[in-house]
Amino acid sequence: MPSARCRPAAREGESEDTAGILRRQSQRESAARTYARSLPVVPVRARGMTIEGADGRRYLDCLSGAGTLALGHNHPVVLEAIRAVLDSGAPLHVLDLATPVKDAFTTALFETLPRQLADHGRIQFCGPAGTDAVEAALKLVRTATGRGGLLAFSGGYHGMTAAALAATGDTAVRGAAGTADARITRLPYPYDYRCPFGVGGDDGAELSARLTENLLDDPKGGIQPPAGMLLEPVQGEGGVIPAPDTWLRRMRETTAARGIPLIADEVQTGVGRTGTFWAVEHSGIVPDVMVLSKAIGGSLPLAVIVYREELDCWQPGAHAGTFRGNQLAMAAGTATLAYVRRNGLAERAALLGDRMLARLRGLAAEHPCVGDVRGRGLMIGVELVDPEAAAGPLGVPPTAPRLAAAVRRAALDRGLIVELGGRDASVIRLLPPLTITEEQSEAVLDRLADALAAATAVRV
Repeated sequence: MPSARCRPAAREGESEDTAGILRRQSQRESAARTYARSLPVVPVRARGMTIEGADGRRYLDCLSGAGTLALGHNHPVVLEAIRAVLDSGAPLHVLDLATPVKDAFTTALFETLPRQLADHGRIQFCGPAGTDAVEAALKLVRTATGRGGLLAFSGGYHGMTAAALAATGDTAVRGAAGTADARITRLPYPYDYRCPFGVGGDDGAELSARLTENLLDDPKGGIQPPAGMLLEPVQGEGGVIPAPDTWLRRMRETTAARGIPLIADEVQTGVGRTGTFWAVEHSGIVPDVMVLSKAIGGSLPLAVIVYREELDCWQPGAHAGTFRGNQLAMAAGTATLAYVRRNGLAERAALLGDRMLARLRGLAAEHPCVGDVRGRGLMIGVELVDPEAAAGPLGVPPTAPRLAAAVRRAALDRGLIVELGGRDASVIRLLPPLTITEEQSEAVLDRLADALAAATAVRV
């Protein structure tokens, strides 16, 4: 990390007044800002996994735009794809008109999808954010089935617009909207460490599946036939909780047998993040609808849903969005999809992720405050707890949000950007780019270990 003496000179038009920029942001921007509060960094340059701040400090970025940057910052193939569109004179904004750029993106995306969806699917370009795609998916299944209810899960996160927020399991986040959606039936998501049934493992997943089936089949259960079931194959904001493969297959069987469309939210898990191109591939299921965003745009805003053709009952204009024709995002997305496939980055994420998880579990043996280490591929979570407090009703120690915040601060001091999630924001989340090197992965774990030691020493 460069000292003050060896900081690079500011480029023309680039301010080094970090404190001033942060102060003006605080004065001008909405109180709703989030990352800016916990990460007082003013990025001015970035490449791969490295961000350089206006003050000359460099950081390893394990946030990756909340999983958007599959190839890291400013990857050459992404920049080349964007420049090619700019230099060609092609239109940058075309609503939903057909273009060669869009055709290339759609072709590249369908080449990655589960075969049944690729052969008999439709794609809907939505507004540019994942929450827009969730809204489209929910409207689609409600239109196709003529039903209004929805099955969603505890711990789920699906976005901030109305229907997506209603489906989200975070009660504090939903409470900010001031209203509740009575059409949502909340079901328990299998969470081995904090199993809602107090048993964990296969038994906990089995009880979750049985409860779901019973509620749907019980004539006195109080649930009208729903329009769909919405789930994340790995819950991200919920605390990096992978769904057991057997449970996912059970949800697919349960919904198929009852004519309920299954919607897989792959906004954060897609494009190789979990060790397969799409997280549903771990279990082998094929959902009726896939919600895709973040990495599919190659760092630029893009969101789509892909669904079985039998559900394609839209009237023209039934769901639209001005910025659903972002040509630069489609070009960047095409380049990213191709690069991930060509270089086997999903398989590499699985191998490197397993190594990182193994070392983190070794770290847990040294620090009683590390309650659980979990993840899939390069989607990793470390849940921090208070080991000195009495175990809660689920038999595990309570969460440690203050410690987690202290670890995040200490990591930033050591040049590592991480974020928090899970219950009480007590899970340290690692979402490095898929291009992370082995050397960088070791540096990430070294800095995180130092941060954890420093934060726990202060508590002692």
